[in-house]
Amino acid sequence: MNSSTQQDIGKLILRLAVGVLVFLHGISKLEGGLDGIVKMVETQGFPGSFAYGVLIGEVLAPLLIITGFFSRIGGILVVINMLFALYLVHLGDLGRLNEQGGWAIELQIMFLSTAAAVALLGPGKYAFNQR
Repeated sequence: MNSSTQQDIGKLILRLAVGVLVFLHGISKLEGGLDGIVKMVETQGFPGSFAYGVLIGEVLAPLLIITGFFSRIGGILVVINMLFALYLVHLGDLGRLNEQGGWAIELQIMFLSTAAAVALLGPGKYAFNQR
């Protein structure tokens, strides 16, 4: 297997991992509703309509990443979504460790960093388009 093929398979694995895992969070929001998120957003002084951005960041964007259709844009949208999530929900956890000794926000940082990698690297060969 040549280096180019290895890189394209690596990009596919990265896209599928971050896309599927973030999408599962989006499904949870679709099933459970956004009332709690609307309240959190409003508590921080943002319009409640901003809460619907979670559907873009956790449903639409992961689908873009998974399919490789404008995956760079999908990656940027997930990064923005995760920045909002960190600010709204996890700001108090920045300096905290979890029960296993890991960083309390390691999952959120993993989503943010892998989405940023997708945005920077692009989708690779195994995608609907190369953007």
